[in-house]
Amino acid sequence: MNFTEIISQQRDFFASHQTKDIAFRKQQLRKLKGILKANEEALYSAIYKDFKKSKFDTYSTEISFLYSEIDFFLKNLDKLSKPKRVATNLANLWGTSRLHKEPLGVCLIVGAWNYPYQLTLLPMITAMAAGNTCIIKPSDLATHSSSAIAKVINENFPSEYLKVVETDIAQTSELLKNRFDKIFFTGSTQVGKIYHQAAAKYLTPITLELGGKSPAIVTKNANLKVAAKRIVWGKFINAGQTCIAPDYIYVEQSIKDKFLQHVFEYLKTFDYKEESEHYTQIINERHFDRLVDLIDTSKIIYGGKTNKETKFIEPTIMDTITWSDKAMQEEIFGPVLPVLTFTDFSEVIKEIAKNEKPLAAYLFSDEKSEQQSFLQDISFGGGCINDVVMHLSNENLPFGGIGNSGMGNYHGTFGLDTFSHTKAVLKRATWGEPNIKYPPYSSDKLKWIKKLLG
Repeated sequence: MNFTEIISQQRDFFASHQTKDIAFRKQQLRKLKGILKANEEALYSAIYKDFKKSKFDTYSTEISFLYSEIDFFLKNLDKLSKPKRVATNLANLWGTSRLHKEPLGVCLIVGAWNYPYQLTLLPMITAMAAGNTCIIKPSDLATHSSSAIAKVINENFPSEYLKVVETDIAQTSELLKNRFDKIFFTGSTQVGKIYHQAAAKYLTPITLELGGKSPAIVTKNANLKVAAKRIVWGKFINAGQTCIAPDYIYVEQSIKDKFLQHVFEYLKTFDYKEESEHYTQIINERHFDRLVDLIDTSKIIYGGKTNKETKFIEPTIMDTITWSDKAMQEEIFGPVLPVLTFTDFSEVIKEIAKNEKPLAAYLFSDEKSEQQSFLQDISFGGGCINDVVMHLSNENLPFGGIGNSGMGNYHGTFGLDTFSHTKAVLKRATWGEPNIKYPPYSSDKLKWIKKLLG
């Protein structure tokens, strides 16, 4: 595949200014929504082949996000794209100041395998809304989903506007030798660093959506039944293969047993069995083996069953865990949940804060002082109080990481900013200008400058 030629074609198309037209952008978004709806069954079938994901989960955690993002921009793009007038300072009177959003150009969108449709096509949708062209690289781990994405996009859009490329490691290396105007990557921190280095060569702006060990803290001031229900759902949806899933739980000692009983109850109620339609399998054998290696069988208090042939790992809870355990040395990214215990809330906050900044963090507590400490003393990408994962679903909140968990964000207006350059423009009148700033200078002019600029 000649990547240089594709990029050149997209540069030429972008230079024609067609993508800058708001009517064109909205037309393409409407077209995409119609194409996705027409191909829903094919998308369901492909992702089921990759890791047995149900129609319900595929729609609720993937496709619905795409429709929602498209609808948001169809409704708001006209208003969001208008130049925004801002205040003009005294030194620039008489004049007007405005902010103009302009698209960046040719964007490279790199998706992830765990939510192959949402994490690949949603940033593409945002880039389209901002007026860019896109080269889209789905993950090569979810092979059927990747092929479905390629078919849907490449058969319905010209390659000079949108082009899906399916690449192996060697081809990806060749792709990254090219210059882009924006790179958007979703995946692991390790691979994200490779993309960051490639972007740095050309000073290309990059957004990195990575991961990390996202904590959930449950204190004695929480509604324990609600906490258990929401944590179990958020952790084991997609078999734990979710970048913002709770990676581990810190539970206050005095309520630990009662809380865990609720956890066990909901695990049974939600019926996460190998044959369950609503429980996903692990993506491949390599990830299966990695996850099994993280399980300390001597510390299992629930679950632990595995089947390598079907890539099934039962929801597994491990107790009496410390930071020296293998499961605490890396992001788990699977249906294994370590439980740590605390007696001093402030010490837990310090322990979490001294580690790498996570993509998400969660607190279950109705105590305002605990909520305040959680918000002020821990740095994390985004999160919830008395829930998990659901902040992702609010288009009015930015989604993104910090530090090792990523840089930049998107969703809704925040995504439009990510894929645009905000151009500052001052328009001055040609009359009524004093000569204070022009030479020759004097002590009187200095006095006036100090008054005007002080």
